[in-house]
Amino acid sequence: MASSAINPFRSTGKYCVLLFAMLLAACSQTSAPESETASLVIMNARVWTGDLDKPWAEAVATKGEDIIAVGSSAKIALLIGDDTEVIMASRGMLVPGFIDTHVHFLVGGRSIASVQLRDAANPQEFTQRVADFAKSAQPGEWITGGTWDHTNWGGELPRREWIDAVTPDNPVFVARLDGHMALANSMALDLAGVDADTPDVTGGEIVRDDENRPTGVLKDNAMRLVLKVLPEPTEAQLDGYLDAAMHYVAENGVTTVHDMFADDFDSWLSLATYRRAQANAALITRIYSVTPLVEWQKLSDDVAAHGRGNEWLRTGGVKGFMDGSLGSHTAAFLEPFTDTPDQSGFLLDSLDDLRTWITAADAAGLQPIVHAIGDKAIRDLLDIYYEIEIQGDDRDRRFRMEHAQHIHPDDIPRFAIQNVIASMQPYHAIDDGRWAEDVIGRERSKTTYAFKSLIESGAHVAFGSDWYVAPANPLYGIYAAVTRRTLDDANRDGWVPEQKVTVEEALRAYTYEGAFASFEEDRKGMLKVGMLADMALIDRDLTAIAPETIRDAKVLRTIVGGRVVFTRKNEN
Repeated sequence: MASSAINPFRSTGKYCVLLFAMLLAACSQTSAPESETASLVIMNARVWTGDLDKPWAEAVATKGEDIIAVGSSAKIALLIGDDTEVIMASRGMLVPGFIDTHVHFLVGGRSIASVQLRDAANPQEFTQRVADFAKSAQPGEWITGGTWDHTNWGGELPRREWIDAVTPDNPVFVARLDGHMALANSMALDLAGVDADTPDVTGGEIVRDDENRPTGVLKDNAMRLVLKVLPEPTEAQLDGYLDAAMHYVAENGVTTVHDMFADDFDSWLSLATYRRAQANAALITRIYSVTPLVEWQKLSDDVAAHGRGNEWLRTGGVKGFMDGSLGSHTAAFLEPFTDTPDQSGFLLDSLDDLRTWITAADAAGLQPIVHAIGDKAIRDLLDIYYEIEIQGDDRDRRFRMEHAQHIHPDDIPRFAIQNVIASMQPYHAIDDGRWAEDVIGRERSKTTYAFKSLIESGAHVAFGSDWYVAPANPLYGIYAAVTRRTLDDANRDGWVPEQKVTVEEALRAYTYEGAFASFEEDRKGMLKVGMLADMALIDRDLTAIAPETIRDAKVLRTIVGGRVVFTRKNEN
């Protein structure tokens, strides 16, 4: 385990540490000028640099926000000065700060304090958790969050009758874990004006009973019927969501997030919250703030007025949706679902609209970042990107596809050929793998979450979590990508094991590739001189342990811009 961060000239053990540093320095053949005295040094570590030319080292030195040296402990010891903070890592693994390329940041922060339904095992427990939470809510206060999973109890969708009696004074709108459908109680439906006469919604579904009455479950675009009547959070609430979110991801070694917003509230409120925090020097997480594709003109105007930001807060990406999700049966497939042969999912907007918006955003110099899960949605998006590439100028676009979950085998090579970034979430593979074959069958599952095939084809594959939908813990994601053991441990050798990757491939997807996905690989994603001093110290070498134990690893410290923003307690 790593020891506490200490200053060798001010701590009780200062002379021992100073002697150690002097002995190391005596072994070194080089010296650094006094002007390069480090502000922070991490020594005696197993350093995975992410630099393909020099992948391993023992120590890192930083000055201000930048890395000034990477190498042996003896070399780095020469940079210790009177005011240098020294961390003795005790052979813990030091890696570049993790970059989570897909989060819903403020909604995630809010979810920390919301009703927790993710592991509710049956309808009775679902109802009881909502009832318990409602006891602490003020009359009229909305109850949101939830992230329920109906597969936990066999697949029956919840109904408003489950919760109406226990929430007589509170509107409820709790989402499924994938965010593509939600359950509203009767009060929420009444406030939204949703009843048996409400017309169907394009790109969504109002689930109805045998008498055409809404059951309370709304899918994809139909969710907006209730979302539009949710009260807008106050600035104080938003600031609280951000603070909770930043501290949560810091505990998990995440130093940068790509925020994909959510429909729960206006994405421009998110950006305003981040800018307010930056102005108050309150950011401890670097943020790439992505806004809606359909509002590309607004972002283009904002960039013209304010620029794309700096190394703490950046803009320039626009997020769109091709389809929904597998769990909600709203992902768009070329062939029908195995379990519901009369359905094959659907696109959330017309192809003409999607093509128009993506083309316009690209022409404005913005980065299209588009959700696609089913094989039809993936193929259609690749086609749109291809049309733009062959008709446009020859520039570095870095088109992104979010999720890229269920790829037709014929389309796997297209990612590398077309330079489309696959922004994927490995935890989903070990979650969905428990039931996905029931929905799409064994054959289509062979290229589901096709991490290995994409990497071997030469494609850029960046990893993230999709938090709040899944934990924002890269160690869980690495475990998922390396083992592909489903959460129920039913697949001991891995679900679709041929798509397993190595630890170093997974680390690269969480570091360098994440930086590449936001045009920032020149400043982050590796531990080398001139890069930002964003790092995570882990309690064990992930490359030297049994893969199934990776999920037990812990982040001991998280460093952003040369400053320790998280230290795990009781790890000395």
